[in-house]
Amino acid sequence: MSHETADALAQFWQVAQRYAGFNGLEPFMRTSWSDIVPPPAWSFGDSPAVAEELLALVLDGRKTATSGLLESYEPCEPVPKAGDLSIVLDGAGMPQALIRAVEVKVLPFAAVTERQAGAEGEGDGSLASWRQAHREAWRRQGYDVTDDSQVVWERFEVLYPHTPRPLVQSFWPR
Repeated sequence: MSHETADALAQFWQVAQRYAGFNGLEPFMRTSWSDIVPPPAWSFGDSPAVAEELLALVLDGRKTATSGLLESYEPCEPVPKAGDLSIVLDGAGMPQALIRAVEVKVLPFAAVTERQAGAEGEGDGSLASWRQAHREAWRRQGYDVTDDSQVVWERFEVLYPHTPRPLVQSFWPR
């Protein structure tokens, strides 16, 4: 990780922490949240262009879930669980959003539902499109995907986008 990226992550985390509900706890703790290591940072997809495209879907609210192959997590990365935070990077590796896992399921590739595929917000939103795109992406990464391959499906919420939207909708007519 470059010094520039590390600095950007630290600055992003300094601001994003309060959107995760950490602000105001310092008087009750022996350490400040700013002394805590930021959550894992990663980008969607397998290329900078795909990372940009999928990040745009997240920030637009159309992508509220993601999935990965269980075997890609093992043994280096823990499988996410509900409540886990992540920092989503753009195609250049810069932090853009803080997300929290809301629901995590491990299931066979063939058991992914139309609803789960649609929540990923990609392609035409159909299960057939999801299956084709994910088989191809995971094969490019060197994984042989079968109907029995275990998928980690994660629904998430965006806590802090890099360009924040208003926190309260105006009741004034436009």
